[in-house]
Amino acid sequence: MSRIFTTSVSSVYPHYVTKVEKKGRTRAELHQVIEWLTGFDEPALARHLEAGTTFEEFFAEARLNPAAGRITGVICGIRVEDVEDPLMQRIRYLDKLVDEVSRGKAMEKVLRQ
Repeated sequence: MSRIFTTSVSSVYPHYVTKVEKKGRTRAELHQVIEWLTGFDEPALARHLEAGTTFEEFFAEARLNPAAGRITGVICGIRVEDVEDPLMQRIRYLDKLVDEVSRGKAMEKVLRQ
């Protein structure tokens, strides 16, 4: 089991915010990506952040977007579509989406529309 599985989403979330804001994107865009992937709106996300929900618990409760399988590419040197562990793949999906937002990719493309 990877250590990230038991890491709280709230401990990583500030890094996501910093990453997107440093590149001129907004927290609202980050939340839009999280909601698209997981189904968690802002109040639900806030509850998870306050509760210290682990990534394992977070994705166990998520309603993964059916289009998530169209997320492809490399994050941290690993192709997300080749990740075998379903939970790790979902975490990598989130990482990839955050990376795409921070790189200035159009939201329509980030959200696979």
